[in-house]
Amino acid sequence: MRKHFWWISCVFLVFFIAVIGWTPVAAKKSATSYNAAPTAKELFTQYVNTVYQTARLQEAGLDMEVFQKALTGFFNLKTANKLAQNSSVITVVDFSKPSRLKRMWIIDLFSKQLLLNTWVAHGQGSGDDMADRFSDNNDSHQSSLGFYLADDVYIGKHGRSLRLDGLDEGFNTNARARGIVVHAASYVGESTIAQMGRLGRSFGCPAVSPAVAQQVINTIKGKTLLFINGNNPHYTSKYLDGNVYASFTLPDEATVADSAKL
Repeated sequence: MRKHFWWISCVFLVFFIAVIGWTPVAAKKSATSYNAAPTAKELFTQYVNTVYQTARLQEAGLDMEVFQKALTGFFNLKTANKLAQNSSVITVVDFSKPSRLKRMWIIDLFSKQLLLNTWVAHGQGSGDDMADRFSDNNDSHQSSLGFYLADDVYIGKHGRSLRLDGLDEGFNTNARARGIVVHAASYVGESTIAQMGRLGRSFGCPAVSPAVAQQVINTIKGKTLLFINGNNPHYTSKYLDGNVYASFTLPDEATVADSAKL
């Protein structure tokens, strides 16, 4: 009787240990499966990193934080239907860097390629080599920060130029009235840097070298995004709203490719 009881006890103990051992494994697998699905914010971060690395933007001198701001604005503006439907090009200008450095980057998000990295001037009222003052006021001759639409082409006093529409109220929405445009300027280029140690300065326009002006204009015209970054702790924008992360899905590249052919 005692042997029978002992045998039953052993069987029960083995069964109990098996159950105890099995349950955490199943729970662990379930938790692992759950955690494996990335959140929308994680998808966005992955996308930023992928484009940044594939386009070799760090090597070109573009800071990751500035690039992420530009992309946050891009997807917010896409959601708001402010950009052209087939838009996949963004332009980033970083006035927190000195003018002697190439601080304009044009990036194709679809192909994940850096299309151009070049010099760009800031306004004479914003500083010498470094831009540290910004304004949206007429006759300030200062650069304005924020998000712009690179819109239509016209022929003006600087030749073929590209109008910009400011999108950040209080920071750049007077761009049209002030005549803030992308145009060619002879004071932008290596020769000027060699003579002065910096670029020449505009009246507030993001002026570029005559050698690349038409390439810039032709690449970004037609309601694409241009973002100008700078050292101003007071700058804010509704297009930097992180809520874009909550609804972010990886761009449908096939759709982008099809629309780009239109």
